[in-house]
Amino acid sequence: MANPRLKSCCILVVEDEYLLADELATELEDEGATVLGPAPTIEQALALLESHAPDGAVLDLNLGGEPAFPIADALIERGVPLIFTTGYDNGAIPERFAGVPKCEKPISVARVTAALGKAIHA
Repeated sequence: MANPRLKSCCILVVEDEYLLADELATELEDEGATVLGPAPTIEQALALLESHAPDGAVLDLNLGGEPAFPIADALIERGVPLIFTTGYDNGAIPERFAGVPKCEKPISVARVTAALGKAIHA
């Protein structure tokens, strides 16, 4: 059954691990969302943001060894609710992102979709 919090929402998925990105996209679609991406790089994610207005985003903070902070900044600037998926501890995340919900890797896809639904409707 689709999650009413995600039904008809457009969700940007930014993840460079193919299998995890695919699993997240499938689960989000099963929850009633439309998936934008998955985008495996900072450049691809920012390009998607130039032409789309997502309702929420799932953002891996490490994309091919690069911190994805420019994407997080762009999402926050646009008022798009997001959650981080990361293996980093809080000390590695800049203070400006202190209020962003975080799901630690290895992630539970169900937990990510629940946290995203909560963030979108906060």
